[in-house]
Amino acid sequence: MVFSDLLFIYMFLPLCLVLYYILPNTTYRNGVLIIFSLAFYSFGEPVWVLLLIGSALVDYLNGLFIDKCKKRRSRAAVLGVIMSLVVNLGVLILFKYSGFIMENINALTGLSLPVKHFTLPIGISFYTFQTISYTVDVYCGRARVQRSFLDFLLYVSLFFQLVAGPIVRYTTVASEISRRRFSVFDMSRGIERFIFGLGKKVIIANSLGSIADELLTFETAPVSAAAAWAGILMFSFQIYYDFSGYSDMAIGLGLMFGFHFDENFNYPYISKSASEFWRRWHISLGSFFRDYVYIPMGGNRSHQILNIAVVWFLTGFWHGASWNYIFWGLFWGFLVAIEKLFLRKVLDKIPSVFGHLYLLAAAVSGWLLFYFEDLEKLKQCFFGMFGRNGIPLSDEITVSLLKGSCFVIIAAAVFSCPIYKLLSEKTEALASKSALAYTAAKIAENIILLGILAASSILLVKQSYNPFLYFRY
Repeated sequence: MVFSDLLFIYMFLPLCLVLYYILPNTTYRNGVLIIFSLAFYSFGEPVWVLLLIGSALVDYLNGLFIDKCKKRRSRAAVLGVIMSLVVNLGVLILFKYSGFIMENINALTGLSLPVKHFTLPIGISFYTFQTISYTVDVYCGRARVQRSFLDFLLYVSLFFQLVAGPIVRYTTVASEISRRRFSVFDMSRGIERFIFGLGKKVIIANSLGSIADELLTFETAPVSAAAAWAGILMFSFQIYYDFSGYSDMAIGLGLMFGFHFDENFNYPYISKSASEFWRRWHISLGSFFRDYVYIPMGGNRSHQILNIAVVWFLTGFWHGASWNYIFWGLFWGFLVAIEKLFLRKVLDKIPSVFGHLYLLAAAVSGWLLFYFEDLEKLKQCFFGMFGRNGIPLSDEITVSLLKGSCFVIIAAAVFSCPIYKLLSEKTEALASKSALAYTAAKIAENIILLGILAASSILLVKQSYNPFLYFRY
């Protein structure tokens, strides 16, 4: 089940909200959330619920062990952290990377060791990092230990963000697990945020994603240079609206139930450098690697370039067991490193438009690396973008697809800038100036949201293309 599913929107979510709010206290409400979260997760493959519960149990016990050792001033507390890392990363490596590792060992050594490919449990990359961050934070004194397993299971399994993030740290929601208050304002904001995210996903990401896949699906080479460029540009929009739309829906769902998650995207395509882009894109992942890998390794204080290389290798590898993701991560690491060495000073001195163009070129280049797991097709698409291999500059199919989606493409370009944020701020500013104007603006806003919900629902009835890209990572 996914958020952009009519079953979820019109049955699962309303039923969960009704049962949640008719119960009298947080303990019972937490029980409802646990049951619905496990049901949501088991909708596709029920067996992986056991893995999720097992992962939660391991780090719940590790947290108790670390806390007990710290109270006794025992150095054995570090064993809890080591156990958490070994178990969680071991399970992640087994399911996600073991096949890739064995393939490369065979390629390097000429051996024929058996290669086992496992079905990847949905969300394992996200909840693994969440439970690791909990045990590390308990060890470092940044978080108080959770003594209720059910409360800890709630944190790990919350269906709002379980399968594709954001990576929610325990410290962000610790107080709200046991104490939450209903707020009409939060409920209103949550519904607004959910619908807006749904529109980003269904109206924009799905529409442009189907074009990207059609243009970038080829046997030997793209049909034209225009098809290669258009395909990557459409994918650049798709992945932003797909993932940020999911994050918007997750944050909105959290607000409906009294949880306040941190932002995960902040208009990354308006950035003027690679470093700024990664302060705005998938913020929860970037901050995780910064706080749990980069800074402990020495950060800016020692071996900075090596630390950057390690972080970006891991960032790429986290996204998938394929060389293209590793190259993608190292590509961004290279840009961040040269910016820290000298390029940032150059970018600060030139007109900002050139920094913005540099970032857009870097982002599109990065998404080219990201899209193709087949390195031969990656090479052919790259050459095709510059008219190599004898392909024409343009073709009728590409022109027709772009013409048919011109309004969606324009909307994608416009809303990748903080237009909606600016309009929302202007609307809220009216509250202190003119009650009538503020009321009219809110009515117009609600009509637009109802329109987005209606359009998304109609498209979901018609569309067969409805993946969430980050479910695979």
